[in-house]
Amino acid sequence: MRHFNILFIMLVISVLTACGTKDENTGSEELVPLEVEFSVPETAEVDEEVKLIATVTYGEESVTEADEVTFELWEQGMEDESTMIEATNKGDGTYTTETTFDHDGIYEMFAHVTAKDMHTMPKKLITIGEGASSNQDQEHEHSEHADGFAMHFVEPELVTAAEETSLKVHVQLDDQPLEEASIRFEIWNEETPDNHEWVDASEATAGEYSENFAFPKAGTYQMVIHVENEDGLHEHQEFEINVAE
Repeated sequence: MRHFNILFIMLVISVLTACGTKDENTGSEELVPLEVEFSVPETAEVDEEVKLIATVTYGEESVTEADEVTFELWEQGMEDESTMIEATNKGDGTYTTETTFDHDGIYEMFAHVTAKDMHTMPKKLITIGEGASSNQDQEHEHSEHADGFAMHFVEPELVTAAEETSLKVHVQLDDQPLEEASIRFEIWNEETPDNHEWVDASEATAGEYSENFAFPKAGTYQMVIHVENEDGLHEHQEFEINVAE
């Protein structure tokens, strides 16, 4: 009986020690954020060279080999006509490009950064020349998203009829990945505008949602990405996809 008691005590001690070790390990596995400091001047003149700088860090480590750093620019209210510029990697955690603006206006831009299996896209504004007139502000008001909301659809390079295509979107709120949201792709062909298909996306990583879809035939398709969450957020944005034979 005494031998049994000793064995039981030793077993209890082993279990408690294992639990303590597990708790210590769990506590040490802190989530390290991918941080991007996006430097853009507040103002510039028409045709003046403007330098955009993204400084990428992971914890205290400079990210010298990001998977992707791309700057997306558009005139305020005209996001559907945005321009993508690939950044130059300086090899020290900074990624840069230079650009100019050919007329007065307020311009918005993202620094799209993918690294360490994460995606982030800080946003900045720059005023060129006199900025936007009051008439321009009224014209573009309808296209504004909720404060702090940002969406980036990763447009597939080649879409072929009857072959599965990965539809992927990144969403953020207040410069942080928007997690546990409901994302739906609404898709229809221009030739059959009354026939809409709905595709629910799954969250692959924080703020990144994707799903495969096979477009049934060649042609031009419209797609609206709907974003909702339990806090009452409801955003959407429309895209056009050309599908080859």
